[in-house]
Amino acid sequence: MNLPAWVWVATVAGFALVLAFDFWLVARNPHEPSFRECVSWVLFYVGLAVVFGIGLWVLWGGDHGGEFFAGWITEYSLSVDNLFVFLIIMSRFQVPRKYRQKVLLIGIIIALFMRGGFIAAGAGAISRFDWLFYIFGAFLIYTAWKLIGHEEEEAEFSENIALRTVRRVLPSTDKYHGAAMTARVNGRRVVTPMLIVMVAIGTTDLLFALDSIPAIFGLTREPYIVFTANAFALMGLRQLFFLIGGLLDRLVYLSKGLSVVLAFIGVKLILEALHHDGVSWAPEVPIAVSLGVIIGTLVVTTIASLIKTRMDDRRAAAEPPAPKDDAGEEDRQKADIDS
Repeated sequence: MNLPAWVWVATVAGFALVLAFDFWLVARNPHEPSFRECVSWVLFYVGLAVVFGIGLWVLWGGDHGGEFFAGWITEYSLSVDNLFVFLIIMSRFQVPRKYRQKVLLIGIIIALFMRGGFIAAGAGAISRFDWLFYIFGAFLIYTAWKLIGHEEEEAEFSENIALRTVRRVLPSTDKYHGAAMTARVNGRRVVTPMLIVMVAIGTTDLLFALDSIPAIFGLTREPYIVFTANAFALMGLRQLFFLIGGLLDRLVYLSKGLSVVLAFIGVKLILEALHHDGVSWAPEVPIAVSLGVIIGTLVVTTIASLIKTRMDDRRAAAEPPAPKDDAGEEDRQKADIDS
């Protein structure tokens, strides 16, 4: 894809306009969104991504369109898993519920800028050093192996270096002042927890990009597709947080499914690197196969998760209640009579 500069400018401007409008709506009326509102916004962003992907398909061919859809679905799926940590961050900083939309939106904007730089650096490095695909592939396989045991581990949040730097350099207060990121306390300008939690969301997402960016580079080498797929996945993340917040605990096999996707992409990267280096037996995996594996894995994972949680709920409902301690109850009654 040899794209003129104006295409990049128009694309970035389009994303900026959508995010600016979204931010205006959030700042104008801070509230916790209803289920219907979340569904409408998620469908809006999904619809935008689908229309964009179809446009790529028509203008630049089915391969590039398929690469976008595979990359967008992969990034969106990985983002769903990341919502667990976002929920922990929100709870740890005790963010008022009506301001959570603003925190997520600005955190996502920070993440989008950081990912843009990460994507540019990655694209430049890959164009010069093809052997990086072996490293990316091995890293994705290692990440997939780590995700297999994700269910047995408690999700944790630890402050990264960027967040610790903000806390150390900028004077701060532990009290919220509405949605303001700064406030004047005792005549001194300080930052509020609102700014701290936005930095936490944005910089934590960058850590997640350490596996998601190599994953999408395993599906396409086009920086434009990598950037737009990431942008569409991030833009719909705020509403998705509120929409499936109650379902996160029910997607018990999500990490297993993501581990399969990442392992598949890692193997694909290594095979295609070997093929590029002249190894005759190493095949190139068509994007249609990649798209089918990604969608199929996520569908099976979601259905299996919902079936298991439903069976667990029925099993819990069928269990008899714990027996009462009759002897203890009699002792308490006697004590009441004696008193």
